[in-house]
Amino acid sequence: MSNVFWIVPGVSILSLIFAWIFYRQMIREDEGSGKMIQIANAIREGATSFLKVQDRVVAIFLVIMALFLAFLAFGLNVLSRWVPLVFLIGGFLSGLSGFLGMRTATRASVRVTNAAINSLGDALRLAFRSGSVMGLSVVGLSLLGISILFAFFRFGLSLPLDVVTSILLGFGIGASFVALFARVGGGIYTKAADVGADLVGKVEAGIPEDDPRNPATIADNVGDNVGDVAGMGADLYESYSDAIIATMVLGIASGLGFRGALEPLLIATSGIALSLIGIFLVRAGKEATQSELIHSLSRGITFTTIGTGVLSILVVYFITPENLGVIGAVLVGLLAGTVIGKSTEFYTSFAFAPVRNLAKESKSGAAPLIIDGLALGMNSTLIPVVTVSIAIILAFFFAGGFENFALGLYGVGIAAVGMLSTLGITLASDAYGPIADNAGGIAEMSKLGERVRNRTDQLDALGNTTAATGKGFAIGSAAFTALALITAYLTQIKMSLARLGEKFISLGGVNIPVEKASFLQLAEYYNLNILNPKLLASLLIGSVITFIFCGITMRAVGQTSQSVIDDVREQFKNKNILEGKEKPDYGRSVAIVTKAAQKQMIVPSLIAIIAPLLIGLIFGVPGVIGLLVGALVTGFTLAIFMANTGGALDNAKKYIEKGAYGGKGSPSHAASVIGDTLGDPMKDTSGPSLNILIKLMSILSVITAGLTLAYHLF
Repeated sequence: MSNVFWIVPGVSILSLIFAWIFYRQMIREDEGSGKMIQIANAIREGATSFLKVQDRVVAIFLVIMALFLAFLAFGLNVLSRWVPLVFLIGGFLSGLSGFLGMRTATRASVRVTNAAINSLGDALRLAFRSGSVMGLSVVGLSLLGISILFAFFRFGLSLPLDVVTSILLGFGIGASFVALFARVGGGIYTKAADVGADLVGKVEAGIPEDDPRNPATIADNVGDNVGDVAGMGADLYESYSDAIIATMVLGIASGLGFRGALEPLLIATSGIALSLIGIFLVRAGKEATQSELIHSLSRGITFTTIGTGVLSILVVYFITPENLGVIGAVLVGLLAGTVIGKSTEFYTSFAFAPVRNLAKESKSGAAPLIIDGLALGMNSTLIPVVTVSIAIILAFFFAGGFENFALGLYGVGIAAVGMLSTLGITLASDAYGPIADNAGGIAEMSKLGERVRNRTDQLDALGNTTAATGKGFAIGSAAFTALALITAYLTQIKMSLARLGEKFISLGGVNIPVEKASFLQLAEYYNLNILNPKLLASLLIGSVITFIFCGITMRAVGQTSQSVIDDVREQFKNKNILEGKEKPDYGRSVAIVTKAAQKQMIVPSLIAIIAPLLIGLIFGVPGVIGLLVGALVTGFTLAIFMANTGGALDNAKKYIEKGAYGGKGSPSHAASVIGDTLGDPMKDTSGPSLNILIKLMSILSVITAGLTLAYHLF
């Protein structure tokens, strides 16, 4: 069985090789005219500058966190001494995957623009293959890091399996740590620049989107890369890593031993292999229609999903033939991801009635549009929440949870891995969106003409759908991953009790050996009952933290965007800029947003780090469980609401810009721009950042379980 393990790092390396091949193929494409290259270079320099500043900030916090983990390990002896090193490796690979994706995106956009001059099909292929670099880098680096570390600790040092997976949790927390800063910082940047550019450019000056006269247009295009490529990549890298590691922990805890750790690794490996094939199926003709573009993308994703399901059946049959019900858990995860994606598409694409009806409200002004947009977002939470709820029960049932509770929890973890197993291609389709968006911006600023702009608009419209679907997928996967981590928390509690020298827990006067205590016995021992005031109070605190977090990040966008607005207005006082006789100072807007975003991201990030530590030290295990459940339940629903509200308002604007209800420059268009301004930070800053909030708090709680047990007050 151990020989089969080496398939995992092998396929991971294959994923990275194809990412490199796609990158080299993209680089060999022509960049186009000197004007196009000049604009692309400005976007690239802005994105690189932002990432350098952010990396310095993140590096400081990574070192501080590593020192804290080292103190827990070497000073208090409540943690394995390998965890700080593994934490840094996880953080580094997370940052590296985001950097590779953004480096590719900032070089691909101008080449996609140039390809669109001759062929829409070639432009689609190039944009999607470039997005695939992000998808394949994320899954390749994550799975390679996890598998090599597992091999080192298990085969090299011969450590017990439960100790190995406990150490690997440090890898997940490193990924979560970097993801939070990348998502929050990138989200604040991209939406502050977008809001500033739209309100002054479109509404006040009446000039088109991506007009070269707008000083904030380069900052806006930079934001697409730092927020929607690097930020989203780090987000899903975290989900992917955390889901696999948590499921490995649960597999070992359920009594499956090495097979319980190997199975989720092989299921994820199956997804990578099928994603590689699916990527080659995404292609379209020279003059493809919008429906043909959508069909092309769906063909690749559908093939990957079905193929991964079939291959996963073989994996389960080979690894755990005595528990074939796990097959059902895998398929449930795959199906749940598909349903959530389709639900998101229905509520956010202007191909369907909800967004078209929303756009109609713009005829009455911005207020009715915004009210209807908020209502749409609230109603859109039903299908994803019910889907995840049903999926949890079914995964638990199929894995045999009603006979063996631990196996049921393992099934829930497997469902999370199943949902994320197709990440290689689903993240590629998401990263494709910002590349297509930037390609359209470059076409507009280079004045390439209506034909080229129409082609890039078609690519961009498809990108809007994939981006909205990607956010829904990310939020749904976060819910599964967080739930798997919460259940893994009890496993870590058992290990921490043993580390602290506790040999028994007492229930009803009976002493139960710690190593034999079940999940349900631990839950009873720590009184994990909804009526326990410590748990109930912490549950409410966990719920409100999600609102406080969103409030701070929304306000950060508002404050930062005001700085951009002031700068654009100041530059527009020079009439030569508006008349196109003088070039605006793009770098000034980029510098303003970069500085403000780095400053504004620190407080919300600290909330996610401090809250679980503080609640654990005060209320102990019941407090931590309450906090995590409250954050999960409220954060999941709130994230869907915010992402879908923002996506619907954005696409209502785009529907009007295509000619509905007066088109560009009409009162309806002005109302839709205001609505989109509200929706932007909801869908691209606060909503997606909630994914990382609930996962980071969960895995940080797991890794500090020993600290909670040893030093809690009540």
